Amino acid sequence: MSDLITPELVTLDQNLGSERSEVIRHLVQKVVSTDRATSFDELYSDAMARESKTATGVPGGIAIPHCRSSAVTKATLAMARIEPPVDWGAKDGPADIVFFIAAPEGADQEHLQLLAKLARSLIKKNFTGALRTARSPEDIVELVDGALGLGPVPESQTGAAPSGTTNAAGATGASAAGTGTGTSGTESGGSTGARTSGTESGGSTGSGGAHSAGDPAPGGTDGDGGSGSGDGGTVHHLVAVTACPTGIAHTYMAADSLAAVAAERGIDLQVETQGSAGSTPLDPAVIRNAEAVIFATDVDVRNKSRFAGLPVVAGPVKRGIDEPGVMIDEALAAAKNPNARRVAGGGGGGEERDPQGSGGGEGFGGQLKRALLTGVSYMIPFVAGGGLLIALGFLLGGYELSLSDDTGTLNGDTILDGSTLFNLGDESLRIYLGAVFWKIGNLSMAFLVPALAGYIAYALADRPGIAPGFTAGAVALFMDAGFIGGLIGGLLAGYVARWVGSWTVPSWLRGLMPVVIIPLVTSLIASGLMILVLGGPIAALTLALNDWLYGLSGVTAIALGVILGLMMGSDLGGPINKVAYAFAVAGLGEGSFENQAPWQIMAAVMAAGMVPPLGMALATVLDKQQFTMALRENGKAAWLLGAAFISEGAIPFAAADPLRVIPSSMIGGALAGAICMGTGVTSQAPHGGIFVFFAIGNLLMFIVAILAGMVASGLIYVALKRWTAPKRAEEPVIA
Repeated sequence: MSDLITPELVTLDQNLGSERSEVIRHLVQKVVSTDRATSFDELYSDAMARESKTATGVPGGIAIPHCRSSAVTKATLAMARIEPPVDWGAKDGPADIVFFIAAPEGADQEHLQLLAKLARSLIKKNFTGALRTARSPEDIVELVDGALGLGPVPESQTGAAPSGTTNAAGATGASAAGTGTGTSGTESGGSTGARTSGTESGGSTGSGGAHSAGDPAPGGTDGDGGSGSGDGGTVHHLVAVTACPTGIAHTYMAADSLAAVAAERGIDLQVETQGSAGSTPLDPAVIRNAEAVIFATDVDVRNKSRFAGLPVVAGPVKRGIDEPGVMIDEALAAAKNPNARRVAGGGGGGEERDPQGSGGGEGFGGQLKRALLTGVSYMIPFVAGGGLLIALGFLLGGYELSLSDDTGTLNGDTILDGSTLFNLGDESLRIYLGAVFWKIGNLSMAFLVPALAGYIAYALADRPGIAPGFTAGAVALFMDAGFIGGLIGGLLAGYVARWVGSWTVPSWLRGLMPVVIIPLVTSLIASGLMILVLGGPIAALTLALNDWLYGLSGVTAIALGVILGLMMGSDLGGPINKVAYAFAVAGLGEGSFENQAPWQIMAAVMAAGMVPPLGMALATVLDKQQFTMALRENGKAAWLLGAAFISEGAIPFAAADPLRVIPSSMIGGALAGAICMGTGVTSQAPHGGIFVFFAIGNLLMFIVAILAGMVASGLIYVALKRWTAPKRAEEPVIA
């Protein structure tokens, strides 16, 4: 018997409401009432947060809400058969069978494997059919235990399984189609035969089939008219990777959906599941033999460079569940198309490249946004560390470090040229160490533009784009084109590297492509264009922008503060927030005592970004009865997160009530930004919040701006919650 589910966790043929939140609330209460979780509020909040990321409905009238939560003390399944059905986001309609999977944060591999096995069983019609006809909770538990291989298989699930499926326990089943036969091993057993998936805990035997645990060999044609054996009797060979953020349900259901369709069509599909139950990489020989690869993932594919050069079809993991046949058709078409998207070579973290620039999956706009945000995310550590070191240098050695002496050399450089740790000369140890910190910080900041350009190119072309991107960024610095030049240089390098990487070359030259040919040709083209054509105009634009920023005062400065504040409060660490922050950070290196506008922008952005979590924390104090226990606990943590300039501290509130939290945060952020810009507050540090007080100019008004924004945000949210929200339902009484 499994300890995952008991009759007390099963609800049959009840009306649990018309919204998925009501069904989840009921199932969470079941989990808590059986002493398998310590907090209703925390588990419910975690479940709804996961539900908000991706709909958990799957074809066949099934829904699998699931989450990991620190409130869960024992891996648990709670099941409901509901009437009427509820919409869970599946394309084929609402769901009447709902399994809620609650996993503890540190779930052991044995339980994770059982949960994964259950998820896979839910795409098998004989298992779901048995669930719909079960007469009692005890029958449901017996069915689940049979599916998990922990008990006898009920009679309703024994016998021959249809093509492409197996019985719930993973027992051997005969293929019903006439063109292929084979037997499938149990999911907990080993693989036999010439080809194995290498990715699951079990395997299958047979000829020409999809080798995924619990799936029989292929045969016949599917309902969509897919051929049983491909063109002229040839067996096609595909590989796939499935992965979802939680790694419990969708990862394995997508794998089995793809494998089942491939089996019906006589296609050899091997799937690697990168989930919580563990992952065994595909055999390199299998990858070499594949015609194309399918990525059904919501997270990065681990070690993607293994698939370099293969035509690729990529989409979210749920598409692998909803449209497996379409993805397989697209993969077969890509295998025949010399211009199809291909996995970039030479790296492990980049994205697929599309020689035409417009392949399926990601559009140009999404591709561009991802590349820019990748560049910014890799650039930030250089700026954060460098900016704080410069601020510490000023704290120890004074602002004179950045001033020129009579020879035109900065005082910090003069000190380092004339002193050492063991021979300070005329300088004190404090001044000397201040100069050391200042210099290290400046050297770190010098990587800002090259790192930005290099990792933009990396996001577009994988590792072959890094060197040309860094070179284009260095050229942008040489041409005085600033961070705008870095952006353009990085994009140029990335797209040129993708284009060069798409060239068809002899096999003896392929090994040189990522390390010699692509960097060489790309650097010549991208950096050459920057020097010969683009650098001058971009430098002029940068100079004009700096002059405009330097001249900001009065109403125009306040208006800029309002805009930046609105952006910082709009999506709490999302793309809009990141754009405003990137704008401030990228200009930080241009600041000086003669031109403090970039420092003022940094201060406005940091103050505005501190407001959302602080405002929500204040709201939980002002009117705690309006908040669940979980949100009140989040409010306590938000004080520290807000003080440290971590806007994401407000995300739990925004996830629960976005239509009130986000406007409140935007108004408070706009007020803080306006006050900072209007009073000339500066920040030479790109992060740290109140904890980098020593790097803040006009610290008093910085604090005033934050407090004003916090109070405005908190009061507005409390007012909206009290006057526009329906009265919160009473918390359920948990035994």
